[in-house]
Amino acid sequence: MAIERRREAGGGGRPLPEENGSVPGAVGGGAAAPPGPPPANAAGAEIQALPVPPPAAACSPLLLDYDGSVLPFLGGLGGRYQRTLVLLTWVPALVIGFSKFSDSFLLDQPDFWCREADGQGNWSGTLAPIHANHSGNGSIFPPPGLPTPAGGNASECGCREWHYRIRAGLVQNVVSKWDLVCDSAWKVHIAKFSLLVGLIFGHLITGCIADWVGRRPVLLFSVIFILIFGLTVALSVNVTMFSTLRFFEGFCLAGIVLSLYALRIELCPPGHRFMITMVASFIEMAGQFLMPGLAALCRDWQVLQAVIICPFLLMLFYWVIFPESLRWLMATQQFEASKELILQLTHKNRMSTESDIKGVVPELEKEITRRPKKVCIVKVVGTRNLWKNIVVLCVNSLTGYGIHHCFAKSMMGHEAKMAITHNFYADYYTMAGIALASCLAMCPVVGFLGRRGGLLLFMILTALASLLQLGLLNLIGKYSQLPDSGMSDSVKDKFSVAFSIVGMFSSHAVGSLSVFFCAEITPTVIRGGGLGLVLASAGFGRLTAPIMELHNQKGYFLHHVIFACCTLICIICILLLPESKNQHLPENIPDGEHYTRQPLLPHKKGEQPLLLTNSELKDYSGLHDSAAVSDGISENTTANGMK
Repeated sequence: MAIERRREAGGGGRPLPEENGSVPGAVGGGAAAPPGPPPANAAGAEIQALPVPPPAAACSPLLLDYDGSVLPFLGGLGGRYQRTLVLLTWVPALVIGFSKFSDSFLLDQPDFWCREADGQGNWSGTLAPIHANHSGNGSIFPPPGLPTPAGGNASECGCREWHYRIRAGLVQNVVSKWDLVCDSAWKVHIAKFSLLVGLIFGHLITGCIADWVGRRPVLLFSVIFILIFGLTVALSVNVTMFSTLRFFEGFCLAGIVLSLYALRIELCPPGHRFMITMVASFIEMAGQFLMPGLAALCRDWQVLQAVIICPFLLMLFYWVIFPESLRWLMATQQFEASKELILQLTHKNRMSTESDIKGVVPELEKEITRRPKKVCIVKVVGTRNLWKNIVVLCVNSLTGYGIHHCFAKSMMGHEAKMAITHNFYADYYTMAGIALASCLAMCPVVGFLGRRGGLLLFMILTALASLLQLGLLNLIGKYSQLPDSGMSDSVKDKFSVAFSIVGMFSSHAVGSLSVFFCAEITPTVIRGGGLGLVLASAGFGRLTAPIMELHNQKGYFLHHVIFACCTLICIICILLLPESKNQHLPENIPDGEHYTRQPLLPHKKGEQPLLLTNSELKDYSGLHDSAAVSDGISENTTANGMK
């Protein structure tokens, strides 16, 4: 017998409790079991006698259904306290916008010329400014019509004192402070690297920490350290110190961005998540639009840096007024802290616990002795579907932000003839305006087509703009060289600008929507880690811009071709994603696994759907647990207990 073999292998004749209770007299010190094969009902009893996990080990489904039971009990967004918390997640977005776009002003490459030409800063009585091109490197040749100094490159770069004309509204910035021109121009790109690399590492590390210790501690410690490092940046004595401190500033900024994003998502009911996230994006873009005015008021880069960082002081009060995410506490089974927070929320909203129709508080009291269950993002590797969804969205985010730089360079011109303007403010506000138009278009598109349909539409637009720019423009360039074609280079430039605007418009939407989509489909227990991965992928995409500038745009065409191929791959992979519009957020990994793919278009009446719904899915999570049970059943016994 299978059970007898297991007992003998265990090293003794101690009866199993399940065996004593289920099959009396079969084992133990009583009458021995009769020899020979048992009847069918005895075999079935033996199978029932195998130890199985007790049902009480599972948590109450009511407590794990946050959107369906806990959030309605608290009033959703109808509660005054919840609305206040959402407002508090919006306010820092303005300062975050200042911080993200500060590099455009602190590290802008100004026009410059040597002040030692004739002892008074003149070239034969005329200033000969050296114009900065759009790649960020200063060209050492004066514009046409101005005298060229004798000696060319060598004599100019050998100058010991420079005069600068900064275009970004400042009297002095980092470049003019430490003469980061000519042979030292590469240090500007390293300084740009430092903030982006800090953001990448910050998203990855703070995301995992937020899943382990909570969103609130990550937010508050990030605020404290960004005040320390950010204000110390303004006191830098050289560019090395500046770049190092900017790395840590970016690291802390990533913690603030990620924790606020997660808190905002976890506060909202399903129907309001997208619009509340978009409001935060609009406030962040308001910071981008106001940044030139702030720079013009500050005049000096050190004052500007201090003004950007000081508003984070107000966020220190969040320690008192901002609670931990209740959704995260419930998902990680910290029920004692959850009960205290629910009572606090009902008190703040002046609600009575009598409105608890579904009995959330009594269920909490039953489960209050449970030990917390915290999960790390590495657990996603063992899943069937969840890891694929996260990887697809990470690649989408990387492609969207990476190819955005390609379109920007085509529009602004990596060559002088393709630039639509040389005015700093015109270029800056053109980029900001395209981003604003993209976010405005996302609202109706995502509302009508859903997350997956909207992402697919914007990715198709990005791929079309990229392929037409790479292929059609080369064809136009060939025809423009024919004498009777009637085409000029200006036609090619106009097409390039048009395709670039469409590409920037759609690629910005792809990047933003990928981050939001990942926040929705990633379970609450690992949402910080999932957000960290997709935001870090976006950071890698942005990092391609200073890398290309450091190499003076060498390999630009290949760079664009690679990302164009990625857009085609992403179009196919997007079809594999589930739809999360108006769906409850998954709370644990099994919930995330049960997110199913739905057809883009609803099936016709009477048509058999090809994809399973949630109710039709089979649960395979217990396969590994039942492996030991199946090993104990004899090989000559069938699944229903018969020989």
